[in-house]
Amino acid sequence: MLVSAKDMLNKARDGHYGVGQFNINNLEWTKAVLQTAEELKAPVILGVSEGAGKYMCGYTTIVGMVKGMINELGITVPVALHLDHGTFEGAKKCINAGFSSIMFDGSHYPIEENLKLTTALVNTCDILGISLEAEVGAIGGEEDGVIAAGECADPAECKMIADLGVTMLAAGIGNIHGKYPDNWQGLSFSTLEAIKAAVGDMPLVLHGGTGIPADQVKKAISLGVAKINVNTECQIAFTAKVREYIEAGKDLTGKGFDPRKVLAPGVEAIKDTVREKMDMFGCIGKA
Repeated sequence: MLVSAKDMLNKARDGHYGVGQFNINNLEWTKAVLQTAEELKAPVILGVSEGAGKYMCGYTTIVGMVKGMINELGITVPVALHLDHGTFEGAKKCINAGFSSIMFDGSHYPIEENLKLTTALVNTCDILGISLEAEVGAIGGEEDGVIAAGECADPAECKMIADLGVTMLAAGIGNIHGKYPDNWQGLSFSTLEAIKAAVGDMPLVLHGGTGIPADQVKKAISLGVAKINVNTECQIAFTAKVREYIEAGKDLTGKGFDPRKVLAPGVEAIKDTVREKMDMFGCIGKA
């Protein structure tokens, strides 16, 4: 069954490891992540952006697919189905569809509006047992049309949001979505330390997990990050392996054109990426 991310993140915070959120884009993605989490006995969060939600025929379709897979694959580890960078309207739709966790990204609003809209979701999520992620300080790069340069969050604003009773907080510390440029300055640990001091035990979220060096990820975890998001790295790995299959002409021999065979190398690449990240985050065997 689907669960809230609250317990898994509190355990990660106390155990000084991170739980991976791996975004899903289709059936293959979802199956690969779930099977790897079960293999490694690791808790896992399946992230769904609003764009991916539309692509996969809506949130109720996704909930049905994920619940069906958990049952048919015999998944026993904790699994949260989480809206990633959701709008206020998107968050409401996911609550109604049966998601077990949502993110409302109000970081692009003035702090007063962010507080107002986040407050409107807190009680509903608490009553329904749904975990709620909020954001302060824009994450760099582009996510569903929201573009930012990677601004660092204001610790005072982080405390205002945390005090509302959200489950977890995403705060910009110089991280970005997508590939990191060569001139990236790295994570701002001084900002992270200040945010942690302001919000206390609130589990923190590190977006843009693709491309951050392992030593920086582990340091972030030691300073209070309990959830790390990964998407781009799985996309790159998947595409590279499918490209190899096509360029080798394997789709031209026998029944190599069967889409299950064409996509299989990409699926294995996703599994390898998830294994690597779960090992880095320290969540293997923590289910």
